[in-house]
Amino acid sequence: MNRMLSTAFGLAVCFAVSQIGVAGDASAAALKVLSDKTVTGFPFPESVGCDAANKVLYVSQFVSALKPTQKDGKGRISKVSLTGKMLVKDFLPGPGEKINKPKGNWIVGDTLWVTDIDAIWSFDLKTKKGRRVALPGAKFANDLTVMNNAVYVSDNIADRMYRVAPADFLKMKGEPKVTVLFSGKSINPNGVYPGADGALLMVGYPAPGHAGGIYTMMPGKDPQLMSKSIGRLDGLYRMKNGDLLITDWTSGSLMRWSANSGTHTLATGFKGPADLCAMPNAKGLLVVVPDLVKSELRFIQLAQ
Repeated sequence: MNRMLSTAFGLAVCFAVSQIGVAGDASAAALKVLSDKTVTGFPFPESVGCDAANKVLYVSQFVSALKPTQKDGKGRISKVSLTGKMLVKDFLPGPGEKINKPKGNWIVGDTLWVTDIDAIWSFDLKTKKGRRVALPGAKFANDLTVMNNAVYVSDNIADRMYRVAPADFLKMKGEPKVTVLFSGKSINPNGVYPGADGALLMVGYPAPGHAGGIYTMMPGKDPQLMSKSIGRLDGLYRMKNGDLLITDWTSGSLMRWSANSGTHTLATGFKGPADLCAMPNAKGLLVVVPDLVKSELRFIQLAQ
């Protein structure tokens, strides 16, 4: 998870630049914030997907209102440059199709998957052809990731994790198999990401006043807690060394988490830090965090 559209949106995009400090210990000092740029003009962005091969971003937006379960058919996914320039405002869905409140999205090759309240979509980025698959019992389909030709979808309100296989259901004739991997375990999964050795990583986003943690789940096993309770966690990214980048609504921050040293704050000042994406570049790692409440994107350049 992942502001009304300005009338001047098509004419200009407003940038505000500020520097953010890093936690002052040895572990956090290895990951430095080089720059932090804010780009406005995205009405309620819930998720940013990184297309590293084509060096572009795809931004899921509610557009009409901050009502994440409203089925109004007004949601969109925009195509955006790595500097925040709008390339195609209404890139998806394609002609004749509507999405409501698109949230987590994931890109592999020419395919983009996105969640939408009680379903997931798969889109061909070249033809814009899409296919919707319902998730029985879903209340708040939130984030997703793709591993081993299957889509894993979190639902933090129903406290469920779904598996949809095959992942390339856009091209198949029949219906994909939808499986509930777990339900009612008080995890309230939000962000999901591939882990090591076939594991699925997830972070918890419980009800206000409660704190969630980081979990790992091996195929056929129950989720196992990896961390202490941290906050209401949303975005998740696994770095090459196994450390994680997470966003937390409770503290309004982007953090790095390490199994050895816990959490270290990298950037603050968010009101709704949702589903981030990160892309390696020549300087280190570009992290793009949507602020759902502020209707803006934060472009945070990290270096090691």
